[in-house]
Parts: sequence; C-alpha cells; structure tokens
Amino acid sequence: MKYSYEDLAGMIDHSLLHPTMTDADLQAGCELAARYRVASVCIKPYAVAAAAEWLRGSGVKVGAVVGFPHGNCSTESKRYETELACRDGADEIDMVINVGKALSGDWGWVEQDIRTVCEQAHSASAKVKVILENDYLTEGGAGLNSEEIKQRLCRICEQAGADWVKTSSGYGFVKQPDGSYGYRGATQEDLQLMRAACSERVQVKAAGGVRDLDGLIRVRDLGASRCGATATAAMLDEYRRREAAGEGDADGKIGQGGY
Repeated sequence: MKYSYEDLAGMIDHSLLHPTMTDADLQAGCELAARYRVASVCIKPYAVAAAAEWLRGSGVKVGAVVGFPHGNCSTESKRYETELACRDGADEIDMVINVGKALSGDWGWVEQDIRTVCEQAHSASAKVKVILENDYLTEGGAGLNSEEIKQRLCRICEQAGADWVKTSSGYGFVKQPDGSYGYRGATQEDLQLMRAACSERVQVKAAGGVRDLDGLIRVRDLGASRCGATATAAMLDEYRRREAAGEGDADGKIGQGGY
C-alpha cells in the first residue's frame, strides 16, 4: 500500500452532523472514531462538551462546526459560537463563509468574518477550517468566473489566518433541472485549484463525495491533509483487508455524491 494505516486514518474527520442524529448516535460515532484512531470528529456545537468527555485520552480531536451549514449568521454569532465551542473542549473549528457576501464581492466583509473566528479560535489554541461551499460557486460571481472566485477566497482565507480551506459542508444542496436537490462536494479540480491557491502554511480539507478507500487515497494524492467522512469504518476496514491480502491501491475517483 502506498500509505500506512496511520497516514490515512490520520486524515479523517469523522462527520457526526446529520440533523437526525441522537445522543446515542453521537456517542457511538465518537467511540467509532476512537476505535479507528482517526484525526477528529466533526460534531454539532451542543455536543462538544460530551464529545470531549467521550474522547478523553483517545488522541482523537474534537471539531465543532460554526455558522453551519449556510454561514448566514452574523460575525458576532460565529465568534460567540467559536468561544463556546472552545470553552467546551473543541480543538478545531469548521466555519462556513457567508456565500452571499462573497458572490456580492464584499471581500473586506468576508475577510473580517473569517479573521474574527480565527482570532477567537487561535486565542484558545484551536485551529480553523474555512468552508467555501464550492457547489454554490460554480457560476462564479462578483465579476469572476468559478475558478477565479475560489482562488480569491483561498487567498482571503490565508490572509485572515485560516489553517485549512475546505471544499464543502456536505449540506450545500443545489436545485437540479428536474427539481431535485444534489451536490458534488469535493472534486479533483477544486482540490488541485485550492492547493495551488494557498501557500504550504494553509492545508486543504476535502468534504463530500469521498466514500471509499480509493477516494481517500486520491484526496491525499491531490494534496489534501484532511477529509470529512461518514464511511470511516468501511474505508479503514477495506485498508486492513487489502493489507492482509497483500493487495495494492486501485484507481480512486472522487467528485460525486456527498457525506
């Protein structure tokens, strides 16, 4: 295998964000994360304190979402959510930008929104991942095409102090021509673009559409250091199966579906 178990497990932020998840579901998810020795859980703000207790001594970090999933609350609300999450034991914050402000070209507003969360988190020694929600940027905006607006947002995130730029929330559904809703999530093109748009100081997180081991490996090949996932057990069980069988990697594809 190209990467060790620790390399790949250490990329995974195990996602516990679905609105229907019960307390028992969240606890079971934290226990799974500890058992598989992943990087972190990404959990709802109200459950941060409980997750910190469930994961105590496991080495798995607690991540909390802020302004989730659409990024439309005020900057002060995001800052206070960050303060509370860090107080409850969050090691990492996944915040959503205000997409409408980005599409309006109000770059100063967007940067200050991100900077405020970063400063609050960093004061508590927590790190910040900034979600661009790329599915909402496919037509571009503010006089920029899709690639240009994503590149500009990556640069703004770096200027504002972000530790990661992240493709998606997993909940940025776009209305399709037939009236249904769907999204692509992380794509190869976006991961390449985001990695190139930032210096090495800023890491890249993939989220959405990475559901199997080969997709996870592909994400790492493209330069992402973290990947949001719900299929954690399936991915890492497949790693162990291939390792035991002496098998190598397959051709991983990403870009469809969500997490």
